[in-house]
Amino acid sequence: MKTFGDNLKQLRIANNLSQKEFAKRINTTQQRVSEWECNKIEPTLSNIIKILNVLGVSFEDLIE
Repeated sequence: MKTFGDNLKQLRIANNLSQKEFAKRINTTQQRVSEWECNKIEPTLSNIIKILNVLGVSFEDLIE
């Protein structure tokens, strides 16, 4: 079963973004993106909205 972190990483890579570039676009740190992708922590709702906007996906795309 794919996790949120797995989906986030796959979508980020599909958009040709490094963790650092992705973090910059959503105004967070590369370390925070890594923590999300490793399922150590979950992003806040405001960060989820930024993630959706940057990746151009729906919430369902991100969590399924």
